[in-house]
Amino acid sequence: MPTYEYRCANGHEFEQFQRMSDPPITKCPQCGAEAERVLSGGGGLIFKGSGFYITDYRSDRYKKAAASDSGAAPKTESAKPDSSSTSTSEPKPAVPTSKPSSSTD
Repeated sequence: MPTYEYRCANGHEFEQFQRMSDPPITKCPQCGAEAERVLSGGGGLIFKGSGFYITDYRSDRYKKAAASDSGAAPKTESAKPDSSSTSTSEPKPAVPTSKPSSSTD
């Protein structure tokens, strides 16, 4: 149910939480003067969840520009071993994670 904003002739402002089908309030609850519904900007619409993306509602002009730019994007280099590094043919031995137990004989 929406919250409606009202203002009376004497300048009092108030909000009323009511159904859309309910008739508008005509009297101010503070002074009894005639009240009228005020148009408000309302709340922003926010989509949450995995099914909505910010780019879903982009303009066609933006989508076309993005599609034409995607072909000109610089390619990233793949992760190749550096030729200046030491021997890569043999794997390094694993470092032990536990200390050897010291025994006192």
